[in-house]
Amino acid sequence: MAIGKYHYTCSILIISLVVGCVLMACSVSYKFNGASIDYTKTKTIQIVDFPIRSSYVWGPMGPMFNNELKDVFANHTRLQQVRRNGDLKIEGEIVSYTQRNKSVSSEGHSAQTELTLTVNVRFTNNVNHTEDFERQFSSAKSYETTQNLNSVQEELVSQMVKDLADQIFNATVANW
Repeated sequence: MAIGKYHYTCSILIISLVVGCVLMACSVSYKFNGASIDYTKTKTIQIVDFPIRSSYVWGPMGPMFNNELKDVFANHTRLQQVRRNGDLKIEGEIVSYTQRNKSVSSEGHSAQTELTLTVNVRFTNNVNHTEDFERQFSSAKSYETTQNLNSVQEELVSQMVKDLADQIFNATVANW
């Protein structure tokens, strides 16, 4: 009787070890990057530098925006960036960089100022032209009017540029 119980326990142990080894060998890997791209059809992307067409300008915002946009696609897709004839093409211009009073203090003075950056984007999908579009994207950040714009501008523009790059990424390849 004890021998039968021993064989049963050993059998269970061996089966458990085999199943465990099989499960460890067959691991499932899934990486979510937000993109829904058919890489068998779409392999390249052309991102044209956006010139500044705004009447009010902060010099570094152009390169900051262009670099961030290219980095988002490089970091979150397997698309190869090319200079021309991309399967996808993103182009446009920075059309507006403005500031306005957002709120007023109890004394009647401006308490907060809102900084807004707007870009016009033309997206061409040479694999599926039904997804082509042209539209504007905006991002805004506020700061206390007691602060000097020069002291907060770089940080605010950096945040707006990241937000705009994410909006464009989502509108072009994430299909959200």
